Amino acid sequence: MARPLRVEFPGAIYHITSRGNAGQAIFLDDKDRLSFLDLLAEVVKRYRFLCYSYCLMKNHYHLLIETQEGNLSQGMRQLNGVYTQAFNRRHKRSGHLLQGRYKAILMEKDAYLLEVARYIVLNPVRAGLVKHPGKWRWSSYRATAGLGDAPPFLAVDWLLAQFARERTRAQNAYRRFVAQGKGVELWDKLKGGVILGDEAFVAKVKPLLEEKRDIPEIPRREKLADRLPLEELFTGVKTKDERDDKICQAVLEYGYRLAEVGEYLGLHYSTISRIVGRRNSKVKT
Repeated sequence: MARPLRVEFPGAIYHITSRGNAGQAIFLDDKDRLSFLDLLAEVVKRYRFLCYSYCLMKNHYHLLIETQEGNLSQGMRQLNGVYTQAFNRRHKRSGHLLQGRYKAILMEKDAYLLEVARYIVLNPVRAGLVKHPGKWRWSSYRATAGLGDAPPFLAVDWLLAQFARERTRAQNAYRRFVAQGKGVELWDKLKGGVILGDEAFVAKVKPLLEEKRDIPEIPRREKLADRLPLEELFTGVKTKDERDDKICQAVLEYGYRLAEVGEYLGLHYSTISRIVGRRNSKVKT
């Protein structure tokens, strides 16, 4: 099955989920959760993300992110990669922590941001862990509702401004809005498995999807079960030439898509295409 394409542009908003490999826990204690939130703060600042909502569960997490520079894959690679390293180091383990790539649903801001923000903070309630979202320490609900201090990475002002100008009134309205969200279904409105928006929004982003689908790539060797994971393939790479050699190996020998390699390295897929093309030309001459 083809992996969903990443559509990235300035101002894009995503509901992001990332789960533990084989359902394993990705947060074993509060130190893990605090470490993740500290790292999230760094990523939000470095990549100029806006984080409107979050929730940390035992074996997965949810984020509601707006990218001001169209650089989601770079920030997420940093977040998941560095957290995995920290988790493995702290718990004296090795190997994959997270299950494949994160899932990112592109969404229309005006129509769905509030609904998705509500959905995220209600996760612990739906899971039966608490009866009220305010009882769950590891989400953005308490900070947004005025029940605790907001972390520096959380963009609560825009969200609260949708309810009222005066902050206390806005916080109270937000609490009522969340309370009314139990049982509300969102994902039956999902289009193509990756877009949450009306027909006009879908029409707007569809050309971006088609542009990525039209990129010529080397056919994948789907049946190559023993191909190296990208993190192993690029281990120990220090120079640009070494990196370019590994890029060509990933695409030509192991059948990785240009977009896959680009996302892993934080490079645009067109850059990967040029590198592979240059190396092919050198071989032919």
